[in-house]
Amino acid sequence: MLMLDRRRLLQIAGLSGCAIAAGMPRLLLAGDNGAAELKPVTGGVAPISADERKARLTRAQALMKANGIGAILIEPGASLIYFTGVHWWRSERLTAAIIPAEGTPVIITPFFEKPSVEQSLGIPADIRVWQEDESPLALAAAVLTAQGLGAATIGIEETARFFAFDGLRTALPKARLVSANPVARGCRMVKTAAEIALMQAATDVTIAAYRWTIPQVRVGMTPKDIGALMTAATKALGGSPEFSLVLVGEAAAYPHGSDKPQVVKAGDIVLMDCGCTVEGYQSDVSRTFVVGAEPTAEQRKVWEQVARGQQIAFAAARPGAPAGSVDDAVRQYYQGLGYGPDYKLPGLSHRTGHGIGMEGHEPVNLVRGETTRLAPGMCFSNEPGIYIPGSFGVRLEDCFHMTGEGPVWFSKPPASIDAPAG
Repeated sequence: MLMLDRRRLLQIAGLSGCAIAAGMPRLLLAGDNGAAELKPVTGGVAPISADERKARLTRAQALMKANGIGAILIEPGASLIYFTGVHWWRSERLTAAIIPAEGTPVIITPFFEKPSVEQSLGIPADIRVWQEDESPLALAAAVLTAQGLGAATIGIEETARFFAFDGLRTALPKARLVSANPVARGCRMVKTAAEIALMQAATDVTIAAYRWTIPQVRVGMTPKDIGALMTAATKALGGSPEFSLVLVGEAAAYPHGSDKPQVVKAGDIVLMDCGCTVEGYQSDVSRTFVVGAEPTAEQRKVWEQVARGQQIAFAAARPGAPAGSVDDAVRQYYQGLGYGPDYKLPGLSHRTGHGIGMEGHEPVNLVRGETTRLAPGMCFSNEPGIYIPGSFGVRLEDCFHMTGEGPVWFSKPPASIDAPAG
């Protein structure tokens, strides 16, 4: 449980004496322990198991064979963690995994990093090391050649850097390098029950953090003040904060904010877009509400239009439907209200949603022209905001996962602008 005293919470929030006088929550003014009143809600969470990782490798190898790929190469990042459990960073010193269509995976890493890499390795694998005066791509080529793959088709995970691609291409001139998307995306886009449970846990943390934070938002607060409360609550509830974007007033008309100073005034729209991670899986939830006054008729109207847009997107997300058709359904509704057309403002200037899982944004997107068919296990955000430059914006965002019968919410959208936390 996170224990924050008043001094520490004020340091995190970056508050000034003026901000305190302008209306900070009673919780802070009274010198309470901030989010210490909250209890973790993640006690029953189970991390990804060894059996789950084994099943992932089996699935990846089946997809390689189906697509004529002899092996895939993966650099550090979400895909490396997904398949191997190895948590590592990217630098000029290459660490990578080679997963062959048959046989044991190989981890390539600098000699002096081997003990650290071994600490998070979650699968049976050979670790091959290279010294500072050697080429890691030459080592990768030697590993592939020894496996009979020197002239094979090799898949490169889509986020790998050019030097890794180019170095392997040079070291293996007879090989054919292709995208590993049929394998990496083919596995990661379809979540298992264990993954969905972790995403549900992350969402539960974020919703609970909103329910604690939103009632404390006051006139005179800045986005930094509000974000600090949300971050403290997220930590106390057992999540690892990923982001706490807070937009006030006109800034809410710009989906990712404005550099202009923002202070909450009575009657202002506040748009919050926040998420966290639990055991490597993310949440992403947005809420929009009015502080210090009753919503105006215009604020309420736009909020309700966005809420309806969310429901239209949800209804359009049917198994087998092209992902782009969800975006099309929302835009047709908004255009009928006089917004747009297309991505023009006032209206919806971004896609209706994105894939989500280990990363906040994953393939594929709910965007015009996306032909990938929706299938059980796919997970998406649903966030068809409306933005009115010079005035305000509204975004409601809740994620869902697909089942054979249709979509299921991770978090239930709020019913009213008057009860944004549900």
